[in-house]
Amino acid sequence: QVQLQESGPGLVKPSQTLSLTCTVSGGSITTIHYYWNWIRQSPGKGLEWMGAIDYNGRTVDSPSLKSRTSISRDTSKNQFTLQLSSVTPEDTAVYYCGRGVRGTDENDYWGQGTQVTVSS
Repeated sequence: QVQLQESGPGLVKPSQTLSLTCTVSGGSITTIHYYWNWIRQSPGKGLEWMGAIDYNGRTVDSPSLKSRTSISRDTSKNQFTLQLSSVTPEDTAVYYCGRGVRGTDENDYWGQGTQVTVSS
Protein backbone atom coordinates (compact mmCIF):
# COMPACT_ATOMS: atom_id res chain seq x y z
CA GLN A 1 0.00 0.00 0.00
CA VAL A 2 0.97 3.61 -0.50
CA GLN A 3 2.11 5.48 2.57
CA LEU A 4 2.94 9.16 2.94
CA GLN A 5 4.86 10.68 5.80
CA GLU A 6 5.30 14.38 6.50
CA SER A 7 8.42 15.59 8.23
CA GLY A 8 9.93 18.90 9.22
CA PRO A 9 10.21 21.32 12.12
CA GLY A 10 7.15 21.77 14.26
CA LEU A 11 8.02 25.33 15.19
CA VAL A 12 8.91 28.13 12.77
CA LYS A 13 9.60 31.75 13.60
CA PRO A 14 7.67 34.56 11.93
CA SER A 15 9.17 35.80 8.66
CA GLN A 16 11.09 32.56 8.17
CA THR A 17 10.40 29.81 5.65
CA LEU A 18 8.38 26.74 6.53
CA SER A 19 9.85 23.65 4.91
CA LEU A 20 8.21 20.23 4.94
CA THR A 21 9.01 16.99 3.18
CA CYS A 22 6.62 14.22 2.22
CA THR A 23 8.23 10.82 1.87
CA VAL A 24 6.27 8.33 -0.22
CA SER A 25 6.58 4.57 0.03
CA GLY A 26 4.73 1.80 -1.76
CA GLY A 27 4.38 3.85 -4.92
CA SER A 28 6.41 6.17 -7.12
CA ILE A 29 5.83 9.90 -7.39
CA THR A 30 6.56 9.56 -11.10
CA THR A 31 3.71 7.13 -11.74
CA ILE A 32 1.51 8.63 -14.43
CA HIS A 33 -1.81 10.33 -13.67
CA TYR A 34 -1.14 11.08 -10.02
CA TYR A 35 -0.79 14.43 -8.33
CA TRP A 36 0.96 15.01 -5.05
CA ASN A 37 -0.77 17.58 -2.92
CA TRP A 38 -0.13 19.75 0.07
CA ILE A 39 -3.16 20.62 2.19
CA ARG A 40 -3.43 22.35 5.54
CA GLN A 41 -6.04 22.88 8.23
CA SER A 42 -5.85 25.71 10.75
CA PRO A 43 -7.89 25.88 13.96
CA GLY A 44 -11.59 26.33 13.35
CA LYS A 45 -11.20 26.19 9.58
CA GLY A 46 -11.65 23.65 6.87
CA LEU A 47 -9.04 22.06 4.71
CA GLU A 48 -7.13 24.42 2.43
CA TRP A 49 -5.44 23.11 -0.67
CA MET A 50 -2.05 24.74 -1.09
CA GLY A 51 -0.62 23.29 -4.25
CA ALA A 52 0.57 20.18 -6.03
CA ILE A 53 3.23 18.63 -8.17
CA ASP A 54 2.37 16.00 -10.72
CA TYR A 55 4.13 12.94 -12.06
CA ASN A 56 6.01 15.05 -14.62
CA GLY A 57 7.14 17.63 -12.08
CA ARG A 58 4.61 20.25 -13.13
CA THR A 59 3.43 22.43 -10.27
CA VAL A 60 0.31 24.42 -9.54
CA ASP A 61 -0.27 26.61 -6.50
CA SER A 62 -3.33 28.02 -4.80
CA PRO A 63 -3.78 31.60 -6.04
CA SER A 64 -3.94 32.87 -2.47
CA LEU A 65 -0.57 31.35 -1.63
CA LYS A 66 1.22 31.34 -4.96
CA SER A 67 3.58 34.19 -4.16
CA ARG A 68 4.85 32.38 -1.07
CA THR A 69 4.67 28.72 -2.09
CA SER A 70 7.26 26.56 -3.76
CA ILE A 71 6.75 22.84 -4.34
CA SER A 72 9.51 20.61 -5.61
CA ARG A 73 10.50 16.96 -5.68
CA ASP A 74 13.41 14.58 -5.45
CA THR A 75 12.59 11.53 -7.52
CA SER A 76 15.66 9.64 -6.35
CA LYS A 77 14.31 9.79 -2.80
CA ASN A 78 10.64 9.54 -3.78
CA GLN A 79 9.96 12.76 -1.90
CA PHE A 80 8.25 16.04 -2.56
CA THR A 81 8.62 19.21 -0.55
CA LEU A 82 6.74 22.32 0.45
CA GLN A 83 8.33 25.67 1.15
CA LEU A 84 6.17 28.50 2.43
CA SER A 85 8.03 31.75 2.85
CA SER A 86 7.41 34.79 5.05
CA VAL A 87 5.26 32.90 7.49
CA THR A 88 3.04 34.53 10.08
CA PRO A 89 1.04 33.09 12.98
CA GLU A 90 -1.87 32.71 10.55
CA ASP A 91 0.12 29.94 8.90
CA THR A 92 -0.11 27.83 12.05
CA ALA A 93 -1.89 24.65 10.98
CA VAL A 94 -1.75 20.93 10.59
CA TYR A 95 -0.08 20.23 7.26
CA TYR A 96 -0.88 17.17 5.20
CA CYS A 97 0.43 15.61 2.05
CA GLY A 98 -1.82 13.46 -0.07
CA ARG A 99 -2.03 11.63 -3.37
CA GLY A 100 -4.62 12.83 -5.84
CA VAL A 101 -5.83 11.10 -8.97
CA ARG A 102 -6.05 13.04 -12.20
CA GLY A 103 -9.57 14.20 -12.93
CA THR A 104 -10.78 14.06 -9.33
CA ASP A 105 -10.70 16.26 -6.24
CA GLU A 106 -10.04 13.29 -4.00
CA ASN A 107 -6.94 12.08 -2.25
CA ASP A 108 -6.86 8.34 -1.96
CA TYR A 109 -3.92 8.35 0.41
CA TRP A 110 -2.99 10.85 3.11
CA GLY A 111 -0.13 11.38 5.46
CA GLN A 112 -0.93 11.53 9.14
CA GLY A 113 -0.41 15.29 9.23
CA THR A 114 2.13 17.34 11.10
CA GLN A 115 1.50 20.30 13.36
CA VAL A 116 3.42 23.44 12.48
CA THR A 117 3.29 26.41 14.81
CA VAL A 118 4.52 29.84 13.80
CA SER A 119 5.65 31.68 16.88
CA SER A 120 8.59 33.61 18.20
